[in-house]
Amino acid sequence: MDLNLLRVLDALLQESSVTRAAERLGTSPAAVSRALARLRRTVGDPLLVRAGQELVPTPRALELRGEVSALIRGCEDILRPGAGFDPVHLRRTFTVQATDLLLVGLAGKLTDRIRAEAPQVDVVFLPESAEGGPGLRQGGVDVELGVLGQLDPEIRSRRLTSATVVAVARSGHPLFEGRIDARRFAAADHIGISRHGKRLGPIDSALAERGLKRRIAAVVPSHTGAMMLARETDLVSLTLDGWLPGTTAALGLRTFPIPLGLPPMDLGMAWHPRTAADPGHRWFRDHLAASVVVA
Repeated sequence: MDLNLLRVLDALLQESSVTRAAERLGTSPAAVSRALARLRRTVGDPLLVRAGQELVPTPRALELRGEVSALIRGCEDILRPGAGFDPVHLRRTFTVQATDLLLVGLAGKLTDRIRAEAPQVDVVFLPESAEGGPGLRQGGVDVELGVLGQLDPEIRSRRLTSATVVAVARSGHPLFEGRIDARRFAAADHIGISRHGKRLGPIDSALAERGLKRRIAAVVPSHTGAMMLARETDLVSLTLDGWLPGTTAALGLRTFPIPLGLPPMDLGMAWHPRTAADPGHRWFRDHLAASVVVA
């Protein structure tokens, strides 16, 4: 049956008047009368009959009144974005791609938030090594999180915060014996962090503008590995300002500003448009965004 006919039937059964039903539907009484005639033929019942100046429902119409009203509401709920969504009933696994530095800082907060509202939702974290692949497009990754590079043209993204990169070294490092300027910073041996073994980056470009060059004595694939190496050596690594200060102190490490005037970097998240309007995915993205807090 035409859904519009059901709407007319619902209005007629609620109003018991062609004129009032037409006003409720925003149409003409003539159109409602034609629809009523079709409904009578379809149902095989007059539905509404005259009693003096009014229309009264037949027994069959009274039987249909509640069912039709519930059916209309159900159809509206199906077509309304996010209608009826309740995370407590959500059974789903979300996949997040992020660097280990961001992962360590947000995973605990995120999982606590998720478990409080949706105990049957799981989160899988993938390493940043998947970056540059078709994970978002193919559906293997729900959200990419971090410094967003080149994205496929259809990918949606949202800026979350900005973060300042700082240097980190063991507390007893000789650098802390005096003021750390660009020359002393460049003279120290450094740890490069790259999953592809890349040595040079924005810091080296900034140093080159000052006629300086640093030595990358070791390259490791993760920030966690870099911090553990800095703890045991006189090598200088990188981290985010205000990120995991308790962990940094517990490792016997100390942060300091990079004396090169580098701009903050933007952190964001990206997802595929196929999930943009999905209420569960949108709910998860909101919790993920709220978990990314950098001082």
